[in-house]
Amino acid sequence: MKRTRFTDEQIIGILAEHEAGAKCADLCRKHGMSEGTFYNWKAKFGGMTVPEAKRLKALEDENAKLKKLLAEQMLDLAAMKDLVFKKVVTPAVKREAVAHLKARFGLSERRACRIAGADRKMIRYQAQRAPDTELRGRLRELANERRRFGYRRLFVLLRREGEPSGINRIYRLYREEGLTVRKRKARRKAVGTRAPILVEARPNARWSLDFVHDQFANGQRFRVLNVVDDVTRECLAAIPDTSISGRRVARELAALIERRGKPGMIVSDNGTELTSNAILRWCSEHRIEWHYIAPGKPMQNGFVESFNGRMRDELLNETMFRNLAHARVVIAAWADDYNTERPHSALDYQTPADYARSLTTAIARPAAQDESSARRAIAQPAPIGVNTNRAPVAAG
Repeated sequence: MKRTRFTDEQIIGILAEHEAGAKCADLCRKHGMSEGTFYNWKAKFGGMTVPEAKRLKALEDENAKLKKLLAEQMLDLAAMKDLVFKKVVTPAVKREAVAHLKARFGLSERRACRIAGADRKMIRYQAQRAPDTELRGRLRELANERRRFGYRRLFVLLRREGEPSGINRIYRLYREEGLTVRKRKARRKAVGTRAPILVEARPNARWSLDFVHDQFANGQRFRVLNVVDDVTRECLAAIPDTSISGRRVARELAALIERRGKPGMIVSDNGTELTSNAILRWCSEHRIEWHYIAPGKPMQNGFVESFNGRMRDELLNETMFRNLAHARVVIAAWADDYNTERPHSALDYQTPADYARSLTTAIARPAAQDESSARRAIAQPAPIGVNTNRAPVAAG
């Protein structure tokens, strides 16, 4: 507000002179003011005494302060409403919020920091981190090679190459580079309790079988027979073909037993190829227990179902197969990489081959030297009444 040259006492005195008979023109010429100013004073202070004029001035000043305070509160409220849908938690987000308030509402830095709940030192902080150009480049290369790997598996791969950075740093670079993997739609989980089938913590204790389907570039469909070791998580066989009968399954299993040894149990669903007379006759001849899951309960065969999901996500959805020969080469290479290179989260990010070797070594040790390692279980303990002489583990 523009300050006047005259105090309230002087204005009351001039008005009193006018009431005593002095002319307006003479008073204006005497005190150096315009007639418009004089009549404004008369409209505002006419008939008032000096104390009354001071009281009016005080009321006007207080009213101006209240108006200013109200305007500031309304501006702060509008700014807070503008941030109500944003989660202002991390320092980076708070810096963005303060910059947004300053640009949109014209607020000072101090006031914007108060509204956003930020410290001015944090807002002015300039990061001194190294650009990590080489590490970022290698992380992008691995993410392009392993398109469905998250930051944990990429961290394991970098550690194998000798990278000393911790997982938090890798995760930060992973997010900054925009390498986050889009999650598949989660399946509805089963509710309730289930009794697990217990097997020994050793290779070949139990195998699981299942089929997964895909198609070539020309639209012709084919299927892949997957055989998985439930304890070591190894892919024992991944056999693609346009048609796989029960006799073919029996023949492939016989060849697999010659290479690896006889399993304690085989688990599968109730598909026609796996319930055929050829499979039943083969089980009888080789004296192998074959367990069929309950119809409509694929999680009873969860190990191979999980493997099928990884194969679908990392291989089948990412590859266009030209023909059967191409599919056999690519699937065989992927299965070998799965066993020897890919870190498995359920095995503490070891590869299945490394974990199988560690189990074999532990079992081969004399019981007197390391009985606990030889009997180490990889899942929940057995329920009451179950024989635990050979370290049973949950496998389904």
